[in-house]
Amino acid sequence: GAVIYLEHVAENVENADLVVYSAAIAEDNPEMVRAKQLGIPTASRAEILGLLMDEYPNSIAISGTHGKTTTTSMVSVVLEKNKLEPTILVGGYLSEIDGNYKVGKGSFFVTEACEYRDSFLNLRPYIEVILNIDSDHLDYFKDIDHIAKSFAKFAGCVPSDGTVIAFDANPFVKSIIDDLECDVITFGFNEHCDYYASEISFNARGCPKFKVNYRGEELFEMHMSIPGEHNIANALAAIATAYALNVSIEDIKKGLEAYKGVNRRFEIKGVVKGLTIIDDYAHHPGEIEATIDAAKKIKHEKLCVVFQPHTYSRTKALLDDFAKVLSKADIVVLADIYAAREKDTLGISSKDIESLINKEHKKAFYFPTFDEIESFVLSHLNEGDICITMGAGDIYKLGEDILGI
Repeated sequence: GAVIYLEHVAENVENADLVVYSAAIAEDNPEMVRAKQLGIPTASRAEILGLLMDEYPNSIAISGTHGKTTTTSMVSVVLEKNKLEPTILVGGYLSEIDGNYKVGKGSFFVTEACEYRDSFLNLRPYIEVILNIDSDHLDYFKDIDHIAKSFAKFAGCVPSDGTVIAFDANPFVKSIIDDLECDVITFGFNEHCDYYASEISFNARGCPKFKVNYRGEELFEMHMSIPGEHNIANALAAIATAYALNVSIEDIKKGLEAYKGVNRRFEIKGVVKGLTIIDDYAHHPGEIEATIDAAKKIKHEKLCVVFQPHTYSRTKALLDDFAKVLSKADIVVLADIYAAREKDTLGISSKDIESLINKEHKKAFYFPTFDEIESFVLSHLNEGDICITMGAGDIYKLGEDILGI
């Protein structure tokens, strides 16, 4: 029943009682300018999200530079499978709810908490997950210390009777949790954590099997349906969260083993002439490395990554890191930078990544159009190879074109 406008035009807001804007909207946006001229109240998406969360006694916010969508989806599926009817807001398409949100009837509210422009400081969760802290969004944050201070403020939003669930192996996360007044639960890969994984192995599809332990006691053996060591950490965070919400161990295991993933997170799109096409949203060096490492655990001949950098500021700030992690693939194909909210004012391009990789490895190729990339992929990859289309823009369309879907 909503009226949808497809362009930003000042007249669109003239009869509005409230204008809600996302972090991607600039002050000079014509609708924002007109709202201020007319005295119409404005509120950020994050402010509205915080107000909604206040209505739920069991509010869960999942933060971190990487893994938010996957972990939010895992927690959501566990609660859904156990008929707790959560309200869900997740940053990707989750098949279990046929979309990226669901308004439930229960007392649970599960959402991602984005750090960009300090958006998450508008939230007041009862349970907060901190998956990791890494350098990103450097068009807003000055440096990693600035990012860590914002996460520290976010952790301080949790009430004294609430809980922070934190990844033990990240030094910035560890520095935050020492002085918190609320309950702190840690997860990771060593026995000092409250929840930790042991006896880890991977099947032919790269999916992990491991034992889940709590303070020295083995709880159960987990068989995951999604690949990658990074997803073990995400699963441990989800397990700790669900248990803090009084979901039984048996029901947590049942829900997590039913989790099949979310779109654009190591999504196997199909196979054409023996070539496997995978799509992944990774757009930060840490995410790229985790995705490549996951793919390497799958039996294959050559691994090709087709990468579309996301924003000029991120590409410039993390240029060396992009070149380093992409070099872990056998072949690297680079598309033009996806500008998103930015304009090209920094003198950076995908060719800079290509040049850095080729200084040492001679395995990178830049093409300005998707048609040229498609021709290259089809002429250089064969049966048994893997091609991952990677990035937060529209690079997924390339794989769909190759597959004819």
